[in-house]
Amino acid sequence: MTRSRYKFFETEYPYFMTATSNSWLPIFTRQEAADIILDSWKHLQRERGLKLFAYVILENHLHMIASAPEISSVMQSFKSYTARQIIEQLKHRQSVTLLRQLSATKLNHKTESTYQVWQEGSHPQQIQSDEMMWQKIEYIHNNPVLRGFVDDPLHWRWSSARNYAGQLGLIEVVSDWQ
Repeated sequence: MTRSRYKFFETEYPYFMTATSNSWLPIFTRQEAADIILDSWKHLQRERGLKLFAYVILENHLHMIASAPEISSVMQSFKSYTARQIIEQLKHRQSVTLLRQLSATKLNHKTESTYQVWQEGSHPQQIQSDEMMWQKIEYIHNNPVLRGFVDDPLHWRWSSARNYAGQLGLIEVVSDWQ
C-alpha cells in the first residue's frame, strides 16, 4: 500500500501518474531500459485491461495517463516487474556504479530486496474533464521539449506524441477518448 496521500478512487476514470526512479537516477538512458517499460505496458494491455492514453519516458522518470479495472494493482505489478527486469539488465551490463547507487539509496524498510529502482507511489490524479485530459497530454508531450532534449515533441521517440499526430508510435494508445 502506498504511503502517499494520493490514491486511486474511481477506477473507471483515467489517471495521470508519475513514476520516478529512486533518487532520480538516470536509469532509462538506454533503449533496452525503455523497452522493458514498453513491453510491460503491452503485457498489461493484453492481460490486465490497461488503457494507455498518453505517456513519456525520460531518463529518470515517466508520466502516463492510464486506466484499468484494478489500476492500483496494475501499477504495483508494473513497478515490480520492471524493477526486476531493470536490475537484471544492469547486472548483465555490469553497471556497478548504478547498482551501488540503487542499493545505497534503498529505503530501510525495503528489506526484501537489495536494490530499489522506483520511488514509492505514483501520485495519481484523476482526470476529471476533457480540459484536464488535454492539459495533461500537452504536459506529457512537451516534457522533453521543456527539458531541452528536443525542439519538437514529435522528435522524442519514447512518447505518445506521434500517436496523437497520426503517426506510428512505439505502443498502442487510446487517442480517441473523447
